[in-house]
Amino acid sequence: MVKYTITFKREAIKDLKSVPSKIAHKIGASITELAINPRPSGCKKLVGKQANFWRIRIGDYRVVYVIDDEIRIVNIRKVGHRKDIYD
Repeated sequence: MVKYTITFKREAIKDLKSVPSKIAHKIGASITELAINPRPSGCKKLVGKQANFWRIRIGDYRVVYVIDDEIRIVNIRKVGHRKDIYD
């Protein structure tokens, strides 16, 4: 199985640091799994202005990312609570 490289936008790193540590560990594990399967069950492709973005849910938190299949990169764009993530 081909692995993807996980990269982070600076904003996403900052977002992840502001998440409570108990949830941050779950989010980190989910992000690590994206290297093996960037489109896990339950992920959704976003529509509208963010048409090429995907998201996964971890409780009340969301991880928004972009997949580049040609160079095998998953770029994490945003991490945050569901009420704030799509602003």
